[in-house]
Amino acid sequence: MGVTAKPIFVQGAIPATMVAQCVQQYAAETTVGAYSCFIGQVRADVVGGKSVTAIEYTAYTAMVDEHLEAIAVDVCQRYALNGIVVKHSLGTVLAGEICLFVLAAAGHRRPAMDACGELVERIKSELPIWGKEHFAGEEYQWKTNQ
Repeated sequence: MGVTAKPIFVQGAIPATMVAQCVQQYAAETTVGAYSCFIGQVRADVVGGKSVTAIEYTAYTAMVDEHLEAIAVDVCQRYALNGIVVKHSLGTVLAGEICLFVLAAAGHRRPAMDACGELVERIKSELPIWGKEHFAGEEYQWKTNQ
């Protein structure tokens, strides 16, 4: 039980092959009966008439590692999970690329699904990770999590 595939940060976009590898690591664990995952990608939102071309992610990494471990222990215990994988981008991620991957592995689907949803919400609301939305040209604005 716990957070696996540390460190959680990936420089740039998260490749699809990494997502597959994260799922594969539980394939031999016969007590796992369900996975639930969230894959977040950068949207080309239109803000004030301008399209987002990329998001540049920064973080207070030491605090993220410490706080994510506490979140993982809490969620793993409450939902009886076999494991959790969290990957988050740092640096620039272009629109259409993956920036967040969360996986919850459990014996049954309901705990996996509930845990995955809670993990995503807590990552977005509790961890010191920031995104700067870039627009065509040199304009940018700091992103607010919703």
